[in-house]
Amino acid sequence: MAWFHTLFRPDDAGGAAHRRRARVNASAIALRAAALLRSATALIQLSESEALTVVGFMQLRRHAEGEAIIRQGDSGGSGDDGFMALVIEGEVTVEALTVSRTSPLTVNVLGPGHLMGEMSLMDGAARSATCTASTDVHCAVLTRAALEALIAEEPATAAKLLSAVALRLSRRLREADGKLQLYAQLVFSMQQEIDRLVPDGPD
Repeated sequence: MAWFHTLFRPDDAGGAAHRRRARVNASAIALRAAALLRSATALIQLSESEALTVVGFMQLRRHAEGEAIIRQGDSGGSGDDGFMALVIEGEVTVEALTVSRTSPLTVNVLGPGHLMGEMSLMDGAARSATCTASTDVHCAVLTRAALEALIAEEPATAAKLLSAVALRLSRRLREADGKLQLYAQLVFSMQQEIDRLVPDGPD
């Protein structure tokens, strides 16, 4: 079972942001997480300062090889708090079960600097895929509760984070739409070829 600890303990209101930033700056893994968070595979729109602020609200979780980090179909009712995770070290395999298959289909492999789970962070809905540690994995996790704290304490940074996540999801939807259009064109071309090769029967 995964174990985790909070990278940065919650603070009282007075000087909380300053103390949180000092702890982030003193942690090599936190600084690495912040650099990865603003990489091209994650949320490149964040500035260095914004990424450091977000990391101050995240937790470190470690998962052993073969352990499921996210399970398809899980939601709040099944104990999943809708967290988003940033891979810091290791590799994660993303698989999904579809109606036409009896075994999971591998849809992606994620390494350091990749995000997973951002859709459930935004809407709290059931997970659309299973993410399994293919090696020992270290992740920085932003839970929904931590996101709410970020919104309350650092609204400008939270707004930038949510905007960056929304843009990332929009790009994924556009990519999916492009693939659907390509599949439709392929089906149409195949049907034309079938019609050419198989003449119509007698009227």
